[in-house]
Amino acid sequence: MPFSNRITRLFNVDYPIVQAGMVWASGWRLASAVSNAGGLGLIGSGSMYPDVLKEHIQRCRSATSRSFGVNVPLLYPDIDKHIEICIEEKVKIVFTSAGNPKTWTSVLKEKGITVVHVVSSSKFAKKAEESGCDAVVAEGFEAGGHNGREETTTMVLVPAVVDAVKIPVIAAGGIVTGRQMLAAMVMGAEGVQMGSRFVASDEASSHIDFKKVVVHSTEGDTILTMKQLTPVRMIKNKFYEKVVEAELRGATVDELKTILGRARAKKGMFEGNLDEGELEIGQGSALLHDILPAPKIVRNVWAEFQEGLKNPIKNH
Repeated sequence: MPFSNRITRLFNVDYPIVQAGMVWASGWRLASAVSNAGGLGLIGSGSMYPDVLKEHIQRCRSATSRSFGVNVPLLYPDIDKHIEICIEEKVKIVFTSAGNPKTWTSVLKEKGITVVHVVSSSKFAKKAEESGCDAVVAEGFEAGGHNGREETTTMVLVPAVVDAVKIPVIAAGGIVTGRQMLAAMVMGAEGVQMGSRFVASDEASSHIDFKKVVVHSTEGDTILTMKQLTPVRMIKNKFYEKVVEAELRGATVDELKTILGRARAKKGMFEGNLDEGELEIGQGSALLHDILPAPKIVRNVWAEFQEGLKNPIKNH
């Protein structure tokens, strides 16, 4: 049955399901598979050099005739080059995150690009709207990877952002099922963005050992840490224990930066070093039990959402 709302029309997709543009997981294979299945696939540029991003955009365009986009985390280097490539390659949708939306929104909008910004508070949602963004992603602190310092949960953040802005709101943070998608829509969101669910997919470029850890994790296995630097939610492992030990003895920011080192996320998520790598994933991983093809994930989420619409309240 066709579904239409402001998000499906904005992105020209069948379902208001967005696959998050995650570092070391969201290459052209995943993005094109999700887009071909009727959702919106995003290429995660945060772990890509500019020339690699260009190649992924071109390959994605060859693999799908449907809408896809690029996620650009504004805290990484070479952002101006990434933006340049998105414009040169005529990418139609860009999601920005981890930075000020005012910096690039007008530049992208002038080129006719749809811009969405990821926020962790209603204050920043308003700033994104004022900057000209077409929609916002309200991402609760259950989400994996870089996160808001306020620790506002998705259930509180989404209705707060919906009340704060007039542009469409996409809910994110801990959402991995169709039932959760329905709950988000009841709170006023017009779509959902899912990261962890698509990490545990065949097409995700992350290491198979990392995917296996994700689907075997339970509640409490992830934690938001490194708040003195940039808060990151990750699975507890030996690297996490080093960080905690350092924080407890009052390590300086510089010392924490040294412990973090370079390419820590690549080591964990892409190379599969489960002890020394940074294993970024959301709390929703506790609800995941299988690694599936991305199109099946889209179908399953949408079917469960539709089932929930018919039977919203379970009577036990």
